[in-house]
Amino acid sequence: MTIRIATFNTENLFQRPRALALADEEERRKTLEDFAALVALLDHPTYSSEDKQAIVEILEKYDVADSQSKTRPFLVNETRGGAKLFVVRQGGALDIVADGRAEWVGWAELIRDDIQRETVENTGRVIAEVDPDVLLTVEVEDRLTLQRFNEQVLADLMGNKRYPFNMLIDGNDSRGIDVGLFSRFPIVSLRSHLFDTTPDGRPVFSRDCPEFEIEFKDGKTLWILGNHFKSKGFGNPTDTANKRKAQAERVTQLYDAALQRSPRVVVAGDLNDSPDSAPLQSLLATNLKDAMSHSSYAGAPGTFGTGQSPKQKIDYLMFSPELWDQVQAVDVERRGIFAPHTFKSFPTVTSKETEASDHGALYADLDI
Repeated sequence: MTIRIATFNTENLFQRPRALALADEEERRKTLEDFAALVALLDHPTYSSEDKQAIVEILEKYDVADSQSKTRPFLVNETRGGAKLFVVRQGGALDIVADGRAEWVGWAELIRDDIQRETVENTGRVIAEVDPDVLLTVEVEDRLTLQRFNEQVLADLMGNKRYPFNMLIDGNDSRGIDVGLFSRFPIVSLRSHLFDTTPDGRPVFSRDCPEFEIEFKDGKTLWILGNHFKSKGFGNPTDTANKRKAQAERVTQLYDAALQRSPRVVVAGDLNDSPDSAPLQSLLATNLKDAMSHSSYAGAPGTFGTGQSPKQKIDYLMFSPELWDQVQAVDVERRGIFAPHTFKSFPTVTSKETEASDHGALYADLDI
């Protein structure tokens, strides 16, 4: 039996946080950093005068208090009738009236916008073109979104070849960019690692490292460990590198444990770093084999953007030794990316705004 396994960072299916859609990379980075700073400040047990001033500056910078704003990237969600974090004084000045986390009930939340119809359809076209039997989806809103995308988009493009099984557990990221799975084979078990912590008590995974067990008709199973490591996009570079390093080390442990259950193990997803990076070395030093190192692969070295540089290799599909011996062919579907001077796009990918994703879909055929 030949099956196709793929990983694809879809950059959300129907809705995407407004901040992540900002075209200017520096503006996007700064906005997300300010949002993270606000979340951290709001969690302080006591708000010092400096805390209150910093909160006000962020709220005013992004017009958070203006509920009619069409551009504010996030809001503060306060429970109705409860104590408030802030009030708007006459003249428009903001005043933080809560003195600490326990004095009000609510949270900061990124605002999501609908993705353009053309973009949604192009994402579906990429998946239909690859036509994988098992697809790890990175950056997906929630499980019901997988279901709706399958029924409302893939059904038109793939007919009865759409997916009877899908699974996703909401992860640690409040932005709605989780790791899920489409499968034509039953998903018979799932292990989550949401609550794995570092020695200092912080979550290891920015999203999660879900372990999906897939069962074939012969009763044999395969485990897929799905990943979306910490991005380089914002935050202190040393801190983000250390985060990816801790994630790689934990996935290495999870891979070793999975091998005790089955010789068929796949580690896949967006690791947000290149193969020569120090943070990934513990994982890449295992006996896992990366699909793009297979003799059948003759494409560009990267998976992100134009893919022309090895530094653009951030998406991985890696196989345990038994599965590696069964790999027949490997490729990357890039036509959903808007890069007209590098490769032909799908007819409707006419701009950056309508591209399916800035990641290619990496896939491999296995004779199992």
